[in-house]
Amino acid sequence: MIYALDTNIISYLLKKDAYIQEQMTRAIKNEFEFIMLSVVYYEVSRWLLERKSARLQAEFNIMCSEMPLIDVNKDVWDKAAALYVHSRRIGKPVGGDGDLVIAALCLINNCTLITNNERHFKNFNELKFMNWK
Repeated sequence: MIYALDTNIISYLLKKDAYIQEQMTRAIKNEFEFIMLSVVYYEVSRWLLERKSARLQAEFNIMCSEMPLIDVNKDVWDKAAALYVHSRRIGKPVGGDGDLVIAALCLINNCTLITNNERHFKNFNELKFMNWK
């Protein structure tokens, strides 16, 4: 299986959250395959630029070097648009476009999202996700 870390999970890892680090260690021992979603890369990068932390940036760079970066393409944009319409039709719009693109990237790339933000993703029935927190 392939797993993608949501922005909040990477934030917990960079902040040295013991439980999340334990979960990540367990996943690596079980040979989980991880990918970096381009939207998550962007969200973490802007957070790190604002914090001006060379240590966190270096740790994030190492993390990124160990995962392939999965970028957005036309299929992802089309899927994100469909998820947007779906969420509005059921009366549960998602908070932001970033989460729609994250969900679309996971669906198009058939991967499981690791997140602590279930409420933004729970209305997409076909999306596989796990909460490590």
